[in-house]
Amino acid sequence: MSDPLDDLPVTPAVPVVHLPRIPAEPAPEITSRFLFVDVAAMRAKQLRAGALARIDRSEGRPTPHKLERMAMEEVKQRMVEYVLPPEPVTRET
Repeated sequence: MSDPLDDLPVTPAVPVVHLPRIPAEPAPEITSRFLFVDVAAMRAKQLRAGALARIDRSEGRPTPHKLERMAMEEVKQRMVEYVLPPEPVTRET
């Protein structure tokens, strides 16, 4: 009697490392502190879920240890892309 698991393909147990996607052009500058907080909070959520940091640690400069600070620094350096929702259409009566 043959084992049905013998027919399954064997894949190597090497994890696939995806490099963080850094925008080719810097993201638009954020002038609203409320938008800054929203974008940084969403980026921190991605970092907590396992996303790789986009800040280059090889330059010898100290990098933040907390993920929230890392997210804020990435937003300051314009490394985080964001999309604003469209303006609501108002109907004149």
